[in-house]
Amino acid sequence: MGQVERVVLVTGGAGGIGRAVAERFLERGDLVTLADLSGERLLEVVADLAAHRDRVDAVQVDVREVAECRRMVEETVERRSRLDVLVNCAGVWVEGPTAETTEEEWDRTIDVNLKGTFFACRFAIPHLERTEGCIVNLSSDAGLVGTAETAVYCASKGGVSLLTKSLALELAPKGVRVNAVCPNDVDTPMLAGQARDYGGGDPQAYLDALLAKYPQRERARFIRPEEVAALIVYLASPEAAPITGACVPIDFGSTAGY
Repeated sequence: MGQVERVVLVTGGAGGIGRAVAERFLERGDLVTLADLSGERLLEVVADLAAHRDRVDAVQVDVREVAECRRMVEETVERRSRLDVLVNCAGVWVEGPTAETTEEEWDRTIDVNLKGTFFACRFAIPHLERTEGCIVNLSSDAGLVGTAETAVYCASKGGVSLLTKSLALELAPKGVRVNAVCPNDVDTPMLAGQARDYGGGDPQAYLDALLAKYPQRERARFIRPEEVAALIVYLASPEAAPITGACVPIDFGSTAGY
């Protein structure tokens, strides 16, 4: 008996992890809607996935806006008649001394990482209850442990981790599972931008300093987007039926000693 075709909505779908997630679900035979703020990058990703053109579409959305989260879910369901899986990958990074943090940095980070995740879930839940579907949120190792000079980011991702656990308990009686993956540094354009913006003019030194903290030391490397995608797709699979309320690290053991 073949796998059941599901409808999957991926926020941050034009980003490195979001794209890898879409590819993995499409390879499985699912229908995927990609949602992202950048219409240009969405068009590029959809074009790159032309081999799956009948099973992938896109919606441009700003997840910081509640009405936009509602529209994103409604358009997905209107096009595909159902929703089985929500994957919240939309996210931004910020770092720096807390005493220098601006209100704009706080609002943008919390609104994208936490508010957007919450309201995407909020509007998806009624549809997921009908299909006994699932949610997979993208949290972070910074949603499990604190790190210096990342207070705003930690607050946003810590919120995602506990949101995941709370929703898992709330929705378990309805047959809806909710989990989160918690990666360390992933080799994506977002990481490259992070090194450019916060590397003090030397992005490579910034990246080298990140790797120097890994338990693998000279063997250390960054996580690949497809490795995160594999975990997300597994958590959304029937084989993961007993797993809900989990915040699963994928971090080369970097949080194991805390």
